[in-house]
Amino acid sequence: MAYPDSIDRFYDKLNKSGTRNPYVIEERVALSAGSYTGELQHDNINNPSIRVFTGSRFTGDEITNWTLSVPSATPWRRSIKIFASVAEVYVTYETPGDTVEADDINAVQASVTATQTELERYKTNGRIDGGSFTRGV
Repeated sequence: MAYPDSIDRFYDKLNKSGTRNPYVIEERVALSAGSYTGELQHDNINNPSIRVFTGSRFTGDEITNWTLSVPSATPWRRSIKIFASVAEVYVTYETPGDTVEADDINAVQASVTATQTELERYKTNGRIDGGSFTRGV
């Protein structure tokens, strides 16, 4: 859910690497009921570089029971499904940098607008007493 039901989360975008060396990314992923499905945080991933381990920095057991999807409408993104009987895993991959698209900017704009709308609702329907927000009666 989006704000105000939960706090919006945004990941830092990576500029295109100025060198020929890619960024090496490690994401900690929490599994629920033995699986995880979601987009990786960064774009333009070198697919063969993806590795999944139970520990950080290629430690623990390597997890090989995962699949990767490339959406046809956004071929720079990657969605991963991981299956393992552990609480969390670490996904490591290489990327030359992110593709910033209108959807990224639209998500930020929607978050800012939701925050402003909630603040205006408090100003109209609540009472700001100088130290906390309370609902007017």
